[in-house]
Parts: sequence; C-alpha cells; structure tokens
Amino acid sequence: MASDDIAQLADALSKTHVGDGELSYKGLGLKLDNAESVEGLVREIEQYQGLRALRLEGNTVGVEAAQAIAKALENKDLLQRCHWSDMFTGRLRSEIPTALRCLGSALMSAGARLTELDLSDNAFGPDGVKGIEQLLKSPSCHTLRELRLNNCGMGIGGGKILAEALIECHKQSSALGAPLRLRVFVAGRNRLENEGASALAKAFQLMGSLEEVHMPQNGINHTGVMALASAMRQNPELQVLNFNDNTFTKRGTLAMAQALRHLRNVRAINFGDCLVRSEGAIALAAVLREGLPVLKELNLSFGEITEAAALVVAQAVMDKPHMEKVDLNGNCLGEEGCDALREAMESMDKGDMLASLSDDEGEPEDDDEDNDDGSENEDDGDDVSDGCNDENGEYCETVKENGIKEDSPNKSQSPAEVTSFLSCPSVEKLLQLGEMRTNLQQQVDASDPHKAAEVLLKISSLYSEDQEVQTAVLETIDLVLKKLVSGSVLQSYCFLSTLLVMMGLLKGEGKVKKVSLVPGQLLCLEHAVQQEYFAQHHASLLHIVLSKNGEALKSLSSARDRLSSALEKRCNDQH
Repeated sequence: MASDDIAQLADALSKTHVGDGELSYKGLGLKLDNAESVEGLVREIEQYQGLRALRLEGNTVGVEAAQAIAKALENKDLLQRCHWSDMFTGRLRSEIPTALRCLGSALMSAGARLTELDLSDNAFGPDGVKGIEQLLKSPSCHTLRELRLNNCGMGIGGGKILAEALIECHKQSSALGAPLRLRVFVAGRNRLENEGASALAKAFQLMGSLEEVHMPQNGINHTGVMALASAMRQNPELQVLNFNDNTFTKRGTLAMAQALRHLRNVRAINFGDCLVRSEGAIALAAVLREGLPVLKELNLSFGEITEAAALVVAQAVMDKPHMEKVDLNGNCLGEEGCDALREAMESMDKGDMLASLSDDEGEPEDDDEDNDDGSENEDDGDDVSDGCNDENGEYCETVKENGIKEDSPNKSQSPAEVTSFLSCPSVEKLLQLGEMRTNLQQQVDASDPHKAAEVLLKISSLYSEDQEVQTAVLETIDLVLKKLVSGSVLQSYCFLSTLLVMMGLLKGEGKVKKVSLVPGQLLCLEHAVQQEYFAQHHASLLHIVLSKNGEALKSLSSARDRLSSALEKRCNDQH
C-alpha cells in the first residue's frame, strides 16, 4: 500500500465517530480493495469493546477487504446495526454477493442479533439478495426491526428470494417463541413488479408487525397493489405507507381504500404518481370520513384526479384534527379548479396545509381513457366500472367486504315477475309487481356498484306525473337507495361515484357506457336527497360533482336545476 494511501486512511480513521457503541466510516470515500487497505479499520473494529453499530456507507469495499472486515466481526456478538448502504461503488456485480456472504457469515458466527440492516444503493440485483439470503434466515435476523434495501435492482427474482427468506425467518423465530417483528421495510426502485410485490405481500401478511412500508417506483400495477393491500390490512400498527410512482388505477385504489378502513394508526400516505384517478380519490375520501383518525399527510399528486373529486377529498379532510399536509399537485384541475380547491381549503381554515398546485395538468380532454395500466386489456370488452371482471375475483372481494351479503342467497329465488321487470322495465310491469316491489331491494347489492346503479337508473326512468306511477316509482327508489347508501361510507361512495360516471357527470376509468338520461331520473334523485336516509355528506358529494359538471345535463336543465336546488338545501341543512 502506497505511503500516501496509508496517510489518507490514517487521516480518515482519525475522523471516525467512536462512541455510543457506534464505529463510523460513513462517507469517507475509501477505496478498500484488499486486506492491507483495511488494516487500520480492522484494528479499530477488533479493539472496539461493545461494538453495537458499524457504518461503512459511502466507501467501496472489495472481496478481500470484506473478508478481512468479516474476520474482525466474528467475535462482535453485541453488533445490532449494520449501516452498509452504497459501499460497492465501482465493483463488479459478481464480487458483491461474495463480499456479502463473507460479512453475513461473520455476523452469524459471532451470534450477533441485528435490529437494523441497511444495504440500500448497492446495485447487486437478484444475486446480491442470494448473498444475504442465509443471513436473513438465520437467528442473527430473528430480532430484525428495520430492513432497508432501497435502489438495489432486486427485480422480480430478488423480490421472491427476499420474501422466502423473510418467511423462513419468521417460521424459525416463531418456533423459538419470539417471532420476527419487522417494523420498517424499505425497497423502493427495485423493479419488483407484480410478482415480486405479491411474493413480499405474503411475508408482510405473515409478520403483521409493520409500521412503515416504503416501496416507491417498482413498476407495480393493480394486481400487485391488491396483494399488498390485503397484506397491509393485517398490519394494524402501520403508520407510514409509501407506494409513490406505481400504477394503482381504480382497482388498486379501491383495494387500498378497503385496507385503510381497518388501520387506525396511519399518519402518512403517499399515493402520489399512482394513477389514483377520480373514482379512486373519492373512495379514499370515504375512508378519510370514516377512519384514519391520526392522519397527518396525504399525497395524491399526479394522479389524473379531476376538480370535483379533488374537492370531495378536500371536504373529507375537514374533520381531521392532526392533518398537516394535503398534496393534490399535478392533477387535472384546470386553473379554475385550482382556485376552487384553494378557496375550499381556506374556507375551512386549512389553506396552509394545501401543497403547491404549480404543476397542474389542466382540465382533462373529453376522450376515452386508455387501459388501466397502459398494458393489455384484461376486461374482455366489459365495463371497467363493473369491477367484477378480475380473473381472481380479488377486486370483487375487495368491494364485497363492505357489501350486504345476507341478501345474496335470495337472488336466485326472486319471483319471475321481478326478473322480467329488470330485464325489460315498463310502467305496467312495475305496477303489476304490487307488494313484490320489495323484492327489487334484494336485487341490488352495493358490492356490485355498476349493477346497482343500473337498476336504480332503470327504475327511475319510469317516473311520470301520473300519481299512481309516481308513487310506485318513488317508493321503489326509496327502498333501493336506502339499502345502497346505508352501508359503510366507502361502499356508498363507490356506488355514488359509479352512478355519477354512468350519468356522465364524473370522468370514469375505461370505456364506460353512459346512460341516455331522462328528466325522471333526476327528479327521483331530487326526491331521494331530501329523505332522512340520504346523509348530508352523500348530498354534498353529489352537489360538488353536479355543480362542476352540470353542463353535461344541459338538455335536462329544468330537472337538473331542481336537483341542484334540493342538493344545495340539503347541504345547508344542519339537522
């Protein structure tokens, strides 16, 4: 080793922080190629009694150097925290797994019990995960609380290996009576995609101990998001959820919304750049209304959310006492929409919590949405808003957990007259049903919002000024709507947003067939919103959307204005 290199190392070592059980070589830029290059470092490790944390980040460590460091760690049984990010810069990818195996073997030999392992910013790929596989399965990681593997290029294969290692670690630690309780998991920018994310979801579900999950920029779409959502629900202590820059779309967002209903400790949600879109935003607004009591930060930026949906979100945060920041930047509000959102937040004395809107994309054009995730069409021509086309039925189950299930068995037993009416509705058939009209209530299930909205629009289209017909229609509408809006807030908001999409008042996802409306449908809603079963916040949702997109109903201006007036009165009614 050249004399100037030795002098550089000596100078660097003199700056290491030694104290509180921590030995730090952080950011020294040392090029550690062989045993000779780490002699001083190894000596310090060996002489450090009670070593609990070792920081090697910001240097570059070769295989021989790693072997020498590993030898020094073999009797450091008190070591708990390994801060080893960004320590293989310039190394061949084939070197890194060998170096990691050496270091891992030393920790296992020492009988160390790690609480934190940080290997972020080491581009080691799937082979690098194999390099730490045995360590992760060993008793040295039974006590692991924080695992950071950000920007490691793990890929799908690495994600699967990691998931299997964590599952095995949990299995073995549980057998010893002290199951793995990982609290922090960080794995952004790893190209995990759906398969890697789904594999990890199984590990997360098993552990149930997570408090923070950071998985941004992983190329995950709704399939992987739904698997992760199911796992998040099984982690009741979850506080931070960061899935920024993946592709949720409606199905993924609804799954996450369903999971969030069950989590009481979440304080930060980052779904920015996730294509949440308007229906997804409204679903999340529903969860804000009925849950998330300690939420402080909500990021829904760059999600193709329109003005009306953003305003629904803004209104939902009104009663959140801990809320500090709402980020809706980069959506599709338009200049007037941005002003309306700022005004709405300021009117609630929450203007300070709204993040900048400087990157707003402007109002969306009136064209058909492309596919959910920009990839293959999985809907076989069916309407995306139906939501029950997913081959695994996962999306259906996501929504149906809010549904009123006790009516399901009765559907097949409905009288033929009811089935006939629904297939081809007419005034005559409705009147002939008589008391059997109550069976129509069994035909609607808010866990299938598209079908429910379809039934409601069919019935309300029969409205007329004839007193007998009007009474029959309104009584039936009350029966049906009372059921549809009496479930959870999430369930009712999913139904209402689907209804609004079908009416052409809200921009939906996918090719949604809009209904040709008649005045009676709006007049039935005018009646319904004045009833006791129709909550004020439901009326508020409709009022916001109608007030922003009322031009879509200009051909029905008289009925539209009556509905708008009834909604405004209901929203202002404090009783």
